[in-house]
Amino acid sequence: MRQRQKSGGNYFFIIFLIMMLVNSFQSGRFNNPRQWLFDTLMMLPAIVIGITLHEFSHAFAAWKLGDPTPKAQGRITLNPLAHIDPIGIIALIFIGFGWGRPVQVNPYGFRKNPRLSSFIVNIAGVTTNFIVAFFCAALFFVARGNILPTLLINIVYINLILMLFNLLPIPPLDGFGIITDIFGLRRYSWYSDFYNNGMIILMVLLIVPRFLGVDIIGTLLGSGLNSIMRFIQNVWFAVFGFL
Repeated sequence: MRQRQKSGGNYFFIIFLIMMLVNSFQSGRFNNPRQWLFDTLMMLPAIVIGITLHEFSHAFAAWKLGDPTPKAQGRITLNPLAHIDPIGIIALIFIGFGWGRPVQVNPYGFRKNPRLSSFIVNIAGVTTNFIVAFFCAALFFVARGNILPTLLINIVYINLILMLFNLLPIPPLDGFGIITDIFGLRRYSWYSDFYNNGMIILMVLLIVPRFLGVDIIGTLLGSGLNSIMRFIQNVWFAVFGFL
């Protein structure tokens, strides 16, 4: 995601994190601490790679299209420290929801066609996540050993989850930015209010259904993940079978 709104204030956000943590305990996430720690350590490299490449892609695309802001802020780098938000990655580890450092973009800096340029910047992160997942899946088919295949499949899984989650049409996620650029939503009177309250809407959709025993976003992501994984598997099965 390119920006994280502060709508609702810090107190609302803290309450949200606490409720998500409580839900994680209730769901049995930490019932086996040793297994949870092992799984987390195996997943952590994939999380860092996925977030770093996602945010770097936003920054690189904006810079190439003429906006000097990402370069001035030191975001044109693959150094994870430039893209990882400490609180965001801790939250991702413990409650399954997190974020990277949002890339700040000035649309007035684009050299031409701001709407198209904004669309390219918005789609850059999720596109990169898919490409990384697609080719790491190929490496998984030929990998040997115990650790490497696990790391590779985690990279595939995390990058696809990041892609699908960020494609949700809710601000401030990339999906909302994409449909905004396609349909020119900024011209409507409701746009600013909806965008400014997007983070609250996202938090409500994440937490309320969970306490009611229904994980709406999780179900959507799971369905999309299974479909894309089957597609990738079929592609590489066909390729390696032909070879």
